[in-house]
Amino acid sequence: MKYFFSAGEASGDVHASQVIKELLKYDPSAEIVFLGGDRMAAAVGSEPLIHFSRMAFMGFIDVAAHLPQVIGNLRVAKEAIRDMRPDAVVLVDYPGFNLKLAKYAKSLGLNVYYYIAPKLWAWKSYRIKQLRRYVDGIFSILPFETEWFGERGVSVEYVGNPSVEEVSDAVESLICREEFLKAHRLPDRQLLAIVPGSRVGEIKANLPIMDAVARKHPELQAVVAGAPSLPMDLYRKFTDLPVIEASTLELMAHSRAALVTSGTAVLECALASCPQVVCYRAVGWKWAHDIFLHILKIPYATLPNLIGGRIDRETRRMVNKEAVRTGVRGCVVPEMLVHNCTPENVDRELSAILPDGPARSMQLEGYLKVRKLLDTDIPAAANVAGLLYQKLMKE
Repeated sequence: MKYFFSAGEASGDVHASQVIKELLKYDPSAEIVFLGGDRMAAAVGSEPLIHFSRMAFMGFIDVAAHLPQVIGNLRVAKEAIRDMRPDAVVLVDYPGFNLKLAKYAKSLGLNVYYYIAPKLWAWKSYRIKQLRRYVDGIFSILPFETEWFGERGVSVEYVGNPSVEEVSDAVESLICREEFLKAHRLPDRQLLAIVPGSRVGEIKANLPIMDAVARKHPELQAVVAGAPSLPMDLYRKFTDLPVIEASTLELMAHSRAALVTSGTAVLECALASCPQVVCYRAVGWKWAHDIFLHILKIPYATLPNLIGGRIDRETRRMVNKEAVRTGVRGCVVPEMLVHNCTPENVDRELSAILPDGPARSMQLEGYLKVRKLLDTDIPAAANVAGLLYQKLMKE
């Protein structure tokens, strides 16, 4: 059978590559064309139609500045779908682009499936009409999505969360701390992981804040997790800290704590049991923050908090008045968003979780709760591949 995959950023490249590997076990002669990155290329054995590095634009301003490239990417993808006529179009996250592909593919009468659904429960819920019209089914990675999408007339199945297996595999193959330090020529000090995101806009907005906080802790060796395909020159504009590539999970697993830009990495950091402070600077004006909160239809912006909710009462008793005062507030991880994402505020939260104590203990307890809620018997990628193949075989 023929498959068309579309993943527009680094995390989607990783998750889609795992599905492709599992799918090839069911359908070894499958023909696969894809938009994605190096991980998908390795799984398929061919280069992407468009590399995600030419697609990963964030926010209205970034998209507008690259509008000709966005339109060109969309044209190339549509032409490929039209010529190929795949048995299934599989869209991975990246809704602004992928929902347009869904509409086009459905106009051709093709099967369209979404893996890692748009977060419509958070914002842009009006897109639910597009999902109902143009998507045959959603393979969900968040357990609370089955009820939310189901109530709105969209076929959805919870398949497990890919980050659970990916982090577990990384931890199982983890080299010891001494070897990690030696491999990356790092001094023998406790590590602070700096994870500023995988998009240029995220790095520009958040890395300067993270660098400023790291300088307040000379007792720690801060290390920046570099995103695939982004040039070193980009990082050097904002920091002179060591930058290591393709080792984000290993870095978090070996670190005392982490500063992480909101996104998939926040959940990965939780699954790696590394206490963290979430940073999302973007535009730093208070009015932008107020608009941000008005647009969001959820109490939190990060996955550990959305999955785990508020910490249960028993764990809550562990937190003393000082921990509450420093901003822990009963959720799993502290979120420093928009104008609140300042070096002073982020450092206050970081200083609370560095030593052994109530704030650190509560976060680690919250991580255990999140992992329990995400666990499934079958790994997410294998589940998606099996369900997809079965659906196509029934036709």
